[in-house]
Amino acid sequence: MSKAYQQAGVDINAGYEAVERMSSHVKRTMRKEVLGGLGGFGATFDLSQLNMKAPLLVSGTDGVGTKLKLAIDHNKHDTIGVDAVAMCVNDILTTGAEPLYFLDYIATHKVVPEVIEQIVKGVSDGCEETNTALIGGETAEMGEMYHEGEYDLAGFAVGAVEKEAYIDGTSVKPGQIIIGLESSGVHSNGYSLVRNLIEKSGVNLDDTFDSNRTYLDTFLEPTRLYVKPVLAVKEAVQIHAMTHITGGGFYENIPRALPEGVTAKIDVTQFPTPKIFDWLQTQGEISTNEMYNVFNMGIGFTLVIDKENEQQALDILNEQQVKAYKIGEIAKGDDPIQLSGV
Repeated sequence: MSKAYQQAGVDINAGYEAVERMSSHVKRTMRKEVLGGLGGFGATFDLSQLNMKAPLLVSGTDGVGTKLKLAIDHNKHDTIGVDAVAMCVNDILTTGAEPLYFLDYIATHKVVPEVIEQIVKGVSDGCEETNTALIGGETAEMGEMYHEGEYDLAGFAVGAVEKEAYIDGTSVKPGQIIIGLESSGVHSNGYSLVRNLIEKSGVNLDDTFDSNRTYLDTFLEPTRLYVKPVLAVKEAVQIHAMTHITGGGFYENIPRALPEGVTAKIDVTQFPTPKIFDWLQTQGEISTNEMYNVFNMGIGFTLVIDKENEQQALDILNEQQVKAYKIGEIAKGDDPIQLSGV
């Protein structure tokens, strides 16, 4: 390798080893539509092999945010990649799109092959669960941009949906109901506040929090992937709108999926709030309204469906091992969202 490049802080051989280590994880995410393999200058996906007449491509990109700091500080890197996948594929899922492929971007102070492998393992786990091919990415060593041990992780996903099946919320009307799908915890939003409250509390993250899980495992629990259960519901009943509840909580995200002239009336007593949110609220002396403006509070994804399809949708979600609840209804009104029981 170039000694000059190594002296400048970039270890090419470490990069080669990282690629070799991640390749086995990437291979298990492949779909038949992917052409070529890992390592080319461009990744190729053959849309002609999809069984669609008029496919629309839907794309999304996102990062993991400061949840990464917890993973880095505690040397636990094997699940954070799931978050990167989930933040992207859950977003494009709201249009009814099936995720097809994913690309990741890792920028780091120094390429440590074992760490890169663990990050990509998580990415591959998320891709495999959602039948999304990990077809490319970039690992950049930038010692002058990041402190020792630091890295950033972001992703980009592309999905497809038939034009006639595209979901944009325009068919939402009063009388329809809102189904909430359980979250796996805090997911990947609000971690600047979370980390502040952890520091303020002085809690030992290795202590047991709940059900023999540590605080650290609870806070690093990956974002739930909703692709398979939601697509199963979509196959059976008409979905009028969907929301991925991320940064901004209920108040910002649910109205994004609705047309003007309707109100989402949410009854928060209809679903359980995970204990971790009670802990955060207590530590920060945060009002309940603010909690719903920051966190998912136990509901990570919502569906708007016709009232007569409620039981069928709940049964399908139960079969998919996702707890779900009727959490509200659509009414006529100018206020985009109303929460009761807060």
